[in-house]
Amino acid sequence: MSSDGQLGFAAIWGWPIVLGVLTTIGLVSALFSDGGLGDMLAGICLGIPAAAALWYGWLRRSRDKTA
Repeated sequence: MSSDGQLGFAAIWGWPIVLGVLTTIGLVSALFSDGGLGDMLAGICLGIPAAAALWYGWLRRSRDKTA
């Protein structure tokens, strides 16, 4: 955090950009691959943003309600 209390660009946009790039790679890989390594890459690249959405959207919210 800077001295005036504002967050930098990377602190705000870093993870959304990473998740967007992973999603793009996964979708392009799924579109152009025909089995094998391309499908595995697509599954991993699309699974990470889905897991993050599940964690922050559902599991974390239900945990916060019980506390």
